[in-house]
Amino acid sequence: MSESQSSFRDKLATGIGKFAGSRFVRSIIDSGYAVIPFTIVGAIFLILTVLPQAFPIPGFASLYAHTLGKFSNMFTVVYNANMGILSLIFGGQFTYSYAKIYQQEEKINIVPLNALFMMLMAMFITVPEMVYKNGSIQFVQSLKADNIIGGGIQVSGSGVTRIGTTGLFTAIVIGWATVQIYRFTVKHNWQIKMPDVVPAGVSNSFSSLIPGFCVAFVVATINLILVLMGTDIFKVMYVPFSFVGNIAGTWWGVLIIVFFIHFLWWFGIHGANIMSSFYTPIALANLAANVKGAHNFFAGDPMNAFIILGGSGSTLLIAWWMAGRAKSAQLREIGKVEAVPALFNINEPFLFGLPVVYNVNLFVPFIGAPMASAIVAYIFHAIGFMPDIKVQQPWPTPIGLGGYLATLSWRGAVVAIVCAIVAFVIWYPFMKRFDLKTYKKEQEEAKQNANA
Repeated sequence: MSESQSSFRDKLATGIGKFAGSRFVRSIIDSGYAVIPFTIVGAIFLILTVLPQAFPIPGFASLYAHTLGKFSNMFTVVYNANMGILSLIFGGQFTYSYAKIYQQEEKINIVPLNALFMMLMAMFITVPEMVYKNGSIQFVQSLKADNIIGGGIQVSGSGVTRIGTTGLFTAIVIGWATVQIYRFTVKHNWQIKMPDVVPAGVSNSFSSLIPGFCVAFVVATINLILVLMGTDIFKVMYVPFSFVGNIAGTWWGVLIIVFFIHFLWWFGIHGANIMSSFYTPIALANLAANVKGAHNFFAGDPMNAFIILGGSGSTLLIAWWMAGRAKSAQLREIGKVEAVPALFNINEPFLFGLPVVYNVNLFVPFIGAPMASAIVAYIFHAIGFMPDIKVQQPWPTPIGLGGYLATLSWRGAVVAIVCAIVAFVIWYPFMKRFDLKTYKKEQEEAKQNANA
């Protein structure tokens, strides 16, 4: 590698590293982790409502109807209590993490929990739909079957519409604005300071009075201006969210996501974490839409169910091949170490022990294999063989089982296995050549040591 190429690589890696370490991205990643338990709990109760479809066994539907089926509405309530407020959970965790990072790194007196409460207040300012009519601001009212709005609050079978997955992008922006306004007021000492003898809880509540007012004033003012223009904050924020969501729903959009995950990983940067900070809100929104009858491929966690089986690079089967068939002692031992973790979509030993990172010999299969798996899964979904993803399975779920849980169908399991085989076919010639190359190097080193 030439000096200029090495310099470019180092600069690119440094720039990407700085972005990955930014406060915003770190907070988004925290939020993605925070919603996982809620999506899984929601998925469990969703499965309870669709057991007859998940297990199409003769007579089971009747048995279900006379037993668990009697409680299906309660199962739906629990599901909605998780997925139906996901923008508040995601945006709340983002705000808390974002404020905490500023508190720790800038050593300023902002209280993360207060920031969270301010964000919730600001978020609910954006929830009611309002119009300027007859010389005043009025709440939108509608009793149409597909558009029920009372007092400006739109509701559906899953609850208040704007605090569900459709409000994820709005919640992120509101959370960001809340922390920045809070931070500005604190840094400029716009606070009511209480004497030291006042309990900390009371002091903190008063210290957030002026920042809270500023947050409310700014958000309400912006929303008022937009309402006078015939729209509102939520609708404006939803435009880029829906645009990016539409891109993620295309085959080439999926390939772009998969490519960048692995391109970043090749530089030793956790590409899955960085890219998930962008696509997680979209995948969650698509998941909720699929439950209601939509047909989005990129929903829930398609990555770990179908695309990166064995971990980034889709390395499950090639790791098993290395453990049993590689000539190189190095590759064989790494394969043995990786064999079990790969079953649960963990492959750091493979990425850094082989290594794949900065390894030009394995760049093509590392990026090409998961992209091929993505295309295969997308095609199976497009032709109707693979059902829609309606459940977000735990990411370490083993191959086949993850596909089954995600789609609640055996066909999902079949597609996952096919995707793993396709990835192996891409990996095999490159890994075979790398194995022989490494084996010859080991033989030469062994001869040199013997002659020394």
